[in-house]
Amino acid sequence: MTDTIAHPNSDALPDYSGKAVTFEDVAQAAGRIKGHAVFTPLLRHPALDERTGSTVLIKPENLQRSGSFKFRGAFNCLNQIPEDDRKNGVVACSSGNHAQGVAASAAILGIPATIVMPEDAPRIKLQRTRDFGAEVVTYDREHEDREAIAARLCADTGATFVHPFNDPAVIAGQGTVGLELATQAEEIGIQLDDVLACTGGGGLSSGIALALAYKSPETRFHTVEPEQFDDYKRSLEAGALLSNAAKSGSVCDALLSETPGEIGFSILRQLAAEGATVSDEEALKAVAFAFRELKLVVEPGGAVALAALLSDKLSLQGKTVGLVLTGGNVDPDMLTRALSR
Repeated sequence: MTDTIAHPNSDALPDYSGKAVTFEDVAQAAGRIKGHAVFTPLLRHPALDERTGSTVLIKPENLQRSGSFKFRGAFNCLNQIPEDDRKNGVVACSSGNHAQGVAASAAILGIPATIVMPEDAPRIKLQRTRDFGAEVVTYDREHEDREAIAARLCADTGATFVHPFNDPAVIAGQGTVGLELATQAEEIGIQLDDVLACTGGGGLSSGIALALAYKSPETRFHTVEPEQFDDYKRSLEAGALLSNAAKSGSVCDALLSETPGEIGFSILRQLAAEGATVSDEEALKAVAFAFRELKLVVEPGGAVALAALLSDKLSLQGKTVGLVLTGGNVDPDMLTRALSR
């Protein structure tokens, strides 16, 4: 079942419909996060090149502050909140990586943070969000509306809502991944043919695609999603926003957004190439490959781009490929499950 939908909206939450994001926004975000976000390296590994038949450049955002790329967008967004509004705090909704990015950014900037998280989120993500000093409010993913909960919290406190992906400041912050990737490849004299990144609501993917369009226009950008949660791939093919039938049921908990964000979709429908999907089994095998061969700890949702490459979903043999590993916040039990493959 796939339906064209309208995003749920509330008067208590900001509406960024039609708000554009520019390359200049990405460049300015890079300046704001400098000295706070980790400038992650660009890695190569013979085992990955040999396995795929490609020249692969890895951007390991699992090494980012708070364990994922989400810190970039969160800090860029919170950094722009007016001083007079900061005392009222921020509210965010997240299964865990945006939660930690917002909580870590809020701690640095001295802003109170409340995060609405699904009660079935990985334990490590719940605990680490609390460890950063945020208050966590849990909800039932199947039966409760997280944005309605967030709207009530914002109405009660006057807090600023920080959307996980449908916010121009968040997208610009995430776009710094693409800006760094293209710059690092250029500095070592390599032209990227294709770039792959995990895609949930599309904040990271649209930001990367926007940065590449300016820094490396010959490069094709591909979204990668879990099977049954491929709303972006289907939406781009249909030219309209489509939803997922299910709200849960994948090991890729970070990628279970119900539908694309309008802002990211408006960017990706112009700039994205063919998308790919991977099974949970393929994602878990990619987690195991990253651990055993690349010596990197990656969560299932953060490994789907690697899974697509290992499974030859896009026929990239002989190409030079940029690969974003997006997060490393994995529970020990899930890592053990992956390593049993």
